[in-house]
Amino acid sequence: MNLKSSWTIYKEFRFEAAHKLPHHKGKCSRLHGHSWVGRVYITQNNLHDEGSQKGMVMDFGDINNYLNPLIENFLDHYYLNETTGLESPTSEAVAQWIFEQLEKAKLPGLTMVEVKETCTSSASYVKGSNS
Repeated sequence: MNLKSSWTIYKEFRFEAAHKLPHHKGKCSRLHGHSWVGRVYITQNNLHDEGSQKGMVMDFGDINNYLNPLIENFLDHYYLNETTGLESPTSEAVAQWIFEQLEKAKLPGLTMVEVKETCTSSASYVKGSNS
């Protein structure tokens, strides 16, 4: 069996945002906020072999170029129920929403998005394959 090597990097990001979960049967159905922490994971089978990114999967600054518009225009200090279009912006739904926005922007090597709404609770989204 011939296994192909790969490298995975992640870029962490943070934002403050409010949301409510209207279908929740507890206190999360009320408006509340979190200091969210997220990670975007990028995987490639090869490292750049020339130029300013030689030896890298991707420059972390390039990941910021994809992330910053989302953070500034939809996430940081926003009400997620309104800005994301999600009726119930659970951690799972927010992770998927961020992944889909980065995928639409064609972030190369995107493999997973993780979001933490508290220091002990997180959700990750990995797009399934058609295989």
